[in-house]
Amino acid sequence: MKFGLAFASSIAIDQATAFDVCRTAASVGFESLWGGEHVILPSDIQSRYPYTADGKIPAEPDTPIPDPLIWLAFAAAAAPGLRLGTCILIVPQRNPLVLAKELATLDQLSGGRVELGLGVGWLREEFDALGVPWERRGARNDEYIEAMRVLWSGPEVEFHGEFVDFPKVTCSPRPVQPTIPILVGGDTEAAIQRAVRLADGYFPGEGDPERLAALIGRVRTAAEAAGRDPDSIEINAMFGMQMADPINGAEQLAEIGVGRIMVPGFFFAGPGGVERLAEFGERVVQPLAG
Repeated sequence: MKFGLAFASSIAIDQATAFDVCRTAASVGFESLWGGEHVILPSDIQSRYPYTADGKIPAEPDTPIPDPLIWLAFAAAAAPGLRLGTCILIVPQRNPLVLAKELATLDQLSGGRVELGLGVGWLREEFDALGVPWERRGARNDEYIEAMRVLWSGPEVEFHGEFVDFPKVTCSPRPVQPTIPILVGGDTEAAIQRAVRLADGYFPGEGDPERLAALIGRVRTAAEAAGRDPDSIEINAMFGMQMADPINGAEQLAEIGVGRIMVPGFFFAGPGGVERLAEFGERVVQPLAG
């Protein structure tokens, strides 16, 4: 089982804490570090957050949400052995050519350790503030991914789509990896189909083991229907209620097909957090990692 430290960027925004969190995670067996994204949090949010019962995002207006790619560049140097990912990057909000350059640069600097966890976004007010169209963001996302993969494939490439259109260009450097692995986040049918169609991994928000098992079953069924090996889609799952009995919870997730457990960094926020992270790693991650 692999263990990732999710939302690590939000518990370690200053240099000293970021260094300690990254180095501690590496020393106690975590396989990866992950940063989340919201460019801004509007003061008035009417959009429904999809992962809580009341539809409210579990964040305060000044909850730290650093830019994940910049934070991961720091993490790449602080913890040279760990993989680096976004959980998640809101791809439709970004320019795909600029994003392709940023991700390839990070992959070069880290020696090929980057993973792109993405979502199409749930917060319409954020899209409005950024001046990005809310409508058809799913189609925009998918075309952006296609265009970035073309840019990463070699020099003098061109792309002609509905949202992205460029003649022969070269985007250099390109990733160290043949291409940057992509994880699709979300619990909807659209997210499942997107994961099957274009992703290397799936990252639902669901934490209840029974409902998560049902989601995983739907992913496998959809993959088979599309002629794809279901085992080629790695399942990443959030570790929430399992913290009450983490060893048993991790084993239960492994049994239903989870390949990487994403442990929210918020469990290790605040005073004594690095010590709690170290203790969790020694007690849970080291015995189960592999």
